[in-house]
Amino acid sequence: MTSICTATKRDGSPCTLPSTGPNGLCWAHDPANAERRRRGQSRGGKNRPSRELSNIKGRLSELAEDVLEGRQNKGVAAVASQVLNVYLRAVSVELKVREQAELIERLEALEESLEQRKGERRYGA
Repeated sequence: MTSICTATKRDGSPCTLPSTGPNGLCWAHDPANAERRRRGQSRGGKNRPSRELSNIKGRLSELAEDVLEGRQNKGVAAVASQVLNVYLRAVSVELKVREQAELIERLEALEESLEQRKGERRYGA
């Protein structure tokens, strides 16, 4: 039978996640995972790709407006938009790589948790 984490959440309510180790804490409250949690939080706080996406959208919008108003040569605008689209693709790939790295880290934590549980005694065993 799985036990519940003995820690208290920030709002003062008891944690409802299953405990993963002998200390009675879930993965999120276990001090052994503090460094992994910190790394995950620091990555989560970086919004560089979203700033870049906003910047690219703004530049493309300005470029389109300049072409429509006759302030920009259509050939130059076409090349500039192609370059911006390549840049946009690079930002998209960067986001996917980050997402995959985070998913791999989470999957490894789950696998580690399952391995720890395999060693625990189960009800009726």
